[in-house]
Amino acid sequence: MSGPTQRGGGSRASADRLARLLNLVPYLLARPGIELAEAAGDLGISERQLREDLELLWVCGLPGYGPGDLIDMAFDGDRVTITYDAGIDRPLRLTPDEALALVVALRMLAETPGMANRDAIDRALAKIEHAAGDLADAPVTVRMSGTGDGDQVEALRSAVQRQRALRITYYTAARDETTERVIDPVRVLVISGQAYLEAWCRQAEAMRLFRTDRIDALDELDESAMPPDQAQLHDLSTGIFRSAPDLPLVTLRVGRGGRWITEYYPCEQVQPGEGEEWLVSLRVSDLDWARRFVLGLGPDATVVSPPELAVRVRDQAAAALDAYAQPASLSADPAPVAVGH
Repeated sequence: MSGPTQRGGGSRASADRLARLLNLVPYLLARPGIELAEAAGDLGISERQLREDLELLWVCGLPGYGPGDLIDMAFDGDRVTITYDAGIDRPLRLTPDEALALVVALRMLAETPGMANRDAIDRALAKIEHAAGDLADAPVTVRMSGTGDGDQVEALRSAVQRQRALRITYYTAARDETTERVIDPVRVLVISGQAYLEAWCRQAEAMRLFRTDRIDALDELDESAMPPDQAQLHDLSTGIFRSAPDLPLVTLRVGRGGRWITEYYPCEQVQPGEGEEWLVSLRVSDLDWARRFVLGLGPDATVVSPPELAVRVRDQAAAALDAYAQPASLSADPAPVAVGH
């Protein structure tokens, strides 16, 4: 009886402390040089607890977690002043739209197959629903688009169980094209909330992973699925994408707002550049995908190499500017876009 209660109490204490830390930075920003005793009294905690919170804040900050990324503060005796807030410059207050978005996201997460820590998700959802009040009961339909259509996933699972071949129409994002192919399905799996079908592709004559939400159409064939003996399941222990020496190597110069890519994509090298810039090198499956990726980063990324990618990005940016060009009578010149080479 005592074990679960203690774990639950620890989770609640951690959640309370997180909320306090998120509000502590903007509180101190509004009161530079405040005495610790006065701040502790305002916050309803002991001075010792406040000091422990400040010690924890000192190792919190933006991805990179080096000098210039972490929350910083200056002490003058028993007075404290925040000198760098890492973007936490206002109290944690959710707008109605933000609260509803969190409710929807947590409900979707709770419905993800195989999701761990379901109790933590349910507790967070309950707290936000309580805070949102009647808004949480707004008529919102939640569908797991990230794992594909539920009926389609079930149809794929059924085909795997009954070992039936399929004809599918599939959109390949890397090449921005839709193709039709016959496959021999092997298994359906969910990775990071996304459902995939692993199958032998007769067109490619190799094992392939198909995102279920990119399967536009599927037909079950009147023949058995028969992957050849040489078909080998993918090793997914390190994730979906596996870097290889023969894939194109892309080097980008990214600013602070683009550093997040080093947290989400396997990078071969990350080096400090000028000022707050980083030089990031990573392998990509296709330069067309890399072009769309760089354009999505906007001003936070500049192509260093390969030159071919810089040309593709520049041409796409120029075409976009031409499309948005205003008539001369409006005398509204589009802002220039600088793309490095």
